Amino acid sequence: MTEASTRDLLKIAARRLFALRGYDGVSVRDIVLAAGQRNSGSLHYYFGSKDELARELVADGAKLIDNRRNAMLDAIEARGGPRNLREIIECLVWPSTDLAGDGSLPPQEDTYIRFITMLQMSHRQMFMDALEGKWASGYERALAHLRAFMAEIDPDLVNQRLMLMSLYLRAAMSSREAALEGGASHRVWSAEATMENLIDTIEGMLRPKPSKATLQALARRIRRRAPVKRGRSNEHGDDLQAI
Repeated sequence: MTEASTRDLLKIAARRLFALRGYDGVSVRDIVLAAGQRNSGSLHYYFGSKDELARELVADGAKLIDNRRNAMLDAIEARGGPRNLREIIECLVWPSTDLAGDGSLPPQEDTYIRFITMLQMSHRQMFMDALEGKWASGYERALAHLRAFMAEIDPDLVNQRLMLMSLYLRAAMSSREAALEGGASHRVWSAEATMENLIDTIEGMLRPKPSKATLQALARRIRRRAPVKRGRSNEHGDDLQAI
């Protein structure tokens, strides 16, 4: 067995276990056994530690998604766009699908989204460190375009909507990934219209003007407390970097 194939087997096994059990629910021994390795020290030999293996797994998919997202945005901007909100939402959705479609190894489609979803919830700083401050540039570009299309909405509400969009999209894509794992067919997620409808629903979350009730609640918040910093906020909308 070659060195490359051993690394791949360990990465595939680790990503699947992390996706199913969460990072803290998986031991080095679990990964080694799932990868079919006899040498219990193989993970440390190739990656140094479980933490370093997880960071490499994050970077693998993040680079692929970010490159795809930036390519889509480059094409849109070269045509003089974006022309509408939907074009940008598509840049958030489509790059996170068919992750193994380019033949890259190890394959990622079956577990990558669930893996990073679980990791962001339990070990957010590890996830952020793995991105090295550069594998979310396409996401940041997309957010900037979304904010431009939502300029008439209060910035605090825009930030909240982006946070809610992130949570919704992460959950939907994780559900899709689980349903289609191993090339399975699914009544909902295999239907051609489902992904387009998903994009419709995200657009529906972002586009509407705030209701009277929301504006009144925002005004009460501002009266009760000192206003929070306006505009872009790291608290809202920044949880989708690698999706």
